[in-house]
Amino acid sequence: MALHALRRNTLRSALTCLGITIGIGAVIAMVEIGQGSAYAIQQTISKIGANVVQVDPADSVVRGVSTGGGGKATLTPEDAEAIRQSSGAIRWAAPSVDFRGQVTYGNRNWAPRVLGTSPDYFYVRDWADLEEGELFTDEDVHNSALVCLIGQTPARELFQGESPLGKEVRIKNVEMKVVGVLRGKGANMMGQDQDDLFVAPWTTVKFRLSSVRLVNVSATPASTASATNAVSQLYADQQEQLYVQKSSTVSMDTPQMTRFSDIDDIWISATSAKDIAQAMDQITSLLRDRHHLADGDPNDFRVRDLTEVSETLASTSSLMTTLLFYVAMISLVVGGVGIMNMMLVSVTERTREIGLRMAVGAQARDILQQFLLEAMLLCLFGGIAGILLGRAASIAVTAFLHWPVKPSLLAIIGAATVSLTIGGVFGYYPAWKASRLDPIEALRYE
Repeated sequence: MALHALRRNTLRSALTCLGITIGIGAVIAMVEIGQGSAYAIQQTISKIGANVVQVDPADSVVRGVSTGGGGKATLTPEDAEAIRQSSGAIRWAAPSVDFRGQVTYGNRNWAPRVLGTSPDYFYVRDWADLEEGELFTDEDVHNSALVCLIGQTPARELFQGESPLGKEVRIKNVEMKVVGVLRGKGANMMGQDQDDLFVAPWTTVKFRLSSVRLVNVSATPASTASATNAVSQLYADQQEQLYVQKSSTVSMDTPQMTRFSDIDDIWISATSAKDIAQAMDQITSLLRDRHHLADGDPNDFRVRDLTEVSETLASTSSLMTTLLFYVAMISLVVGGVGIMNMMLVSVTERTREIGLRMAVGAQARDILQQFLLEAMLLCLFGGIAGILLGRAASIAVTAFLHWPVKPSLLAIIGAATVSLTIGGVFGYYPAWKASRLDPIEALRYE
């Protein structure tokens, strides 16, 4: 009887369902687009690495002029090793030095970002699973070995389809053997190509590719002369020095080039995302102690959580998805009001029918069930159409706008449940009103 009543006014029933259809479709589309955005952000986070924390030197100010980040030479490989060996919230730690150089192979050349680091770096950045080849080892770092790994971009530009493994490339007249190719990561959040990379042991980059620092050691003349300009004995039993020592004045006026092993960054991985804050506190405390900083002295280093930006984007995306979800829910409420209005009109039009049914023995609950079922069927049909509309909208967004979407079975089930609930809530009052009609008055109604 409910289906027959709805078929008698097909156009009116279809228009009444339209509000529910649009609302359900909007809910499903918004949820799928929001989940797709969250998934894309998670993929971006995974490209950065596993719970990454970065430490770099603080800025320095010389005569009122700031050098910006990394202006001081404050971080050493020993700092990285101390962080690595510390227990608690830290899993891996890797030193790194940056360098920019031209890499050549045959008659082709490319200028990638050159990074010197240790094997731990690839575990911090979740890059240990290579496209081909193998990682260099800690022994290679210790021996300043002439080995390297290259990203997808230099592999494509330099070798053009040829396997780079075992080939030798040249950078600053230094020949280096390619032992591995990194798997592709694509662009980061700033649009920079993460695959345009050349990685080698940090000792190789520091002492064989880039120039060493000129350090003017602030010490007394005697200590400078003895520490910097003393020469070793020619033989073990020789008592006299081969050359005459410089005077203290000459030593202070002519500082010598020293092999100072500072590094540009330390890449660290916390044991889990919830341990990042603890790891940052642990790193800060350890480095302040190692650098002999007194209470009140500013840090000569910076500790940054690289996942913070991604998590901020994720929370923003979640907030926008929730906002759009509630906007879509408003359209569902509007659709429910439309169903209530249609059912009230239907009760008015069918007053004599209701009176006749009651006169032949129908109970109030029978009338209530019939009209309530009509309202729920309207919402069910509208919900099914809304599910199809929502999926079609998601597919269209992916096809034409290239936005990421992720299908959600939970959203579909929830949408169907909500539509039935709306039918019950907004259809109850008209059904109750119909069940409360007096049979005699209903039969007299014209």
